[in-house]
Amino acid sequence: MSDVYVMGIDMIKFGRFPERTVPQLGAEAALLALDDAGLDIRQMEAFYCGNLLQASAMVGQRILQEIGQTGIPVINCANACATGATAFREAWAAIRAGLYDLCLVVGVEQMGKAGLLGGGGGGRGIPTEGLLGSGLMPAVFAEAGMEHARKYGTTFEQFAKVSVKNHHHSTMNPKAMYQIETPLETVMNAEMIAYPNTKLMCSVNVDGAAAAVLASERKARELGMGRAVRVSASVLTSDPYTDRDLVMPDVNTCTRQAAKRAYEMAGVGPEDLDLVELHDCFATAEILHYENLGLCAEGEAGKLIDEGETALGGRIPVNVSGGLLSKGHPLGATGVANVYEVATHLRGEAGRRQVEGARVGLTHVIGLGSACGIHILERVAS
Repeated sequence: MSDVYVMGIDMIKFGRFPERTVPQLGAEAALLALDDAGLDIRQMEAFYCGNLLQASAMVGQRILQEIGQTGIPVINCANACATGATAFREAWAAIRAGLYDLCLVVGVEQMGKAGLLGGGGGGRGIPTEGLLGSGLMPAVFAEAGMEHARKYGTTFEQFAKVSVKNHHHSTMNPKAMYQIETPLETVMNAEMIAYPNTKLMCSVNVDGAAAAVLASERKARELGMGRAVRVSASVLTSDPYTDRDLVMPDVNTCTRQAAKRAYEMAGVGPEDLDLVELHDCFATAEILHYENLGLCAEGEAGKLIDEGETALGGRIPVNVSGGLLSKGHPLGATGVANVYEVATHLRGEAGRRQVEGARVGLTHVIGLGSACGIHILERVAS
């Protein structure tokens, strides 16, 4: 089986674009990634498109109508917040299996200000929303954060420090939706959404698109490996059955299983990572995922944020892009945008936010319901 390489990757600046269509946003990202690879659509052998909110609209085909219809197979993916990561993995798997040498991947979403709160209640029978906890995402991750606080003493201030860190990182990322500092007091005094998450501790609803060109090793060597990034692990999991309290959604197991498999596939451990882009849909989620990804021991995530170890310049920088809290979270695009961020650091092209000497990075997204996608990327040795 062939190794797979990222040959081109880019994203548009996340924001709100009510005057544009989803295919137009995706097409812009696709052309940016093709330009980055020095290739064009006529050289692509398959196209994998991730989009959630318009999943039935054949978004991939509509993007090709914008940039060139060449008759290649188009695969449209929808998998909650892991949609973009799923599209990326499907292209990776097809190249690894020998079906193609070059694939285009696009993740795209147009959310405006509405967002996606998550599904509680509805359907037939007795509605469970409000009776058996809440299925709304702010409540789910608030509850998970409070359970971590109960077990380990994690404080409101520690959760808030995640937002302070990620907003600071975003000031160095010109493609982030928000590029503003949010001091600790400002974060803690913001409108409370679901304790302990204030408004500034919740991910930003934005429109966005990101794209990547993936290549087999044979094709990568033919094109030149100077800026190539190897995908050393690609893992997608769903929740296994576990005995649990139905009032408490399990936001951890899916990630823990994916991380274990990804480290085994790549032949690395969390101690080998130079940076991580993880799914900080809420500040509480980032704290939980420090432990889920093995970045620290059980119960030590609060200490990790207190000591600045996950900030730029720390032992293991996390969400140097600004994360979902500040860069934004366009559902179908997030998984590919995370890969863009890590690949940019591995290429040494991240500017003011560059993680110096970065050689190995991990991306993580989780769609509650359930799906988790993890990719480990490595700089190609020169």
